[in-house]
Amino acid sequence: MINKEEFRKKIIVSAGQIFSHYGFKKTTMDEIAKALKMGKSSIYYYFESKEDIFEAVVQFEANILRNELTTAIKAVESPIDKMRSYVFVRMKSFEKLSNYYNAIFDKNLDHFDFIETIREKYDREELAILRLIIYHGARKKVFNVVNSEYTAMAVQTTLKGLEVPLFWKKKEVNIESRLNAILDVLFYGIVKKR
Repeated sequence: MINKEEFRKKIIVSAGQIFSHYGFKKTTMDEIAKALKMGKSSIYYYFESKEDIFEAVVQFEANILRNELTTAIKAVESPIDKMRSYVFVRMKSFEKLSNYYNAIFDKNLDHFDFIETIREKYDREELAILRLIIYHGARKKVFNVVNSEYTAMAVQTTLKGLEVPLFWKKKEVNIESRLNAILDVLFYGIVKKR
């Protein structure tokens, strides 16, 4: 007897690879069914449409990202290491989780209500994590921060600004060195200390 949840997950993982390769628009239910070596009707038993599958794929990848970030942050003690881990894991995960990344940033998918819901949830969660890291860093007197809310927004804006150059020009960009340079500016600023 096949476990319904396991089979649903199998559809999500397989469809995720196809969406990642062809994009949402060009992916068909036939391709998803073919990859799973099953009829479309079997897939429709679990999902009503291609949009439903894509939504499940995006939610699945969002959970992976959330778990990876939580694990990375908990694995280190100092606020600087927490921020460094957060930034590195976030950027590296986006590279792997292309469906989630596309859902967050592809304007051609704006007409799906679930995309906007996912974007808003992602922004809120990210701000909460950043605010917490910054707040703890300020309490430990590691970060010199007047307002952790505004600082978290500034860090989030910086990270969002990095996404496009990092992922659209993969060939010539050394992600590690660019992220380290950004973190150096974030941690130490550009103004010479007197």
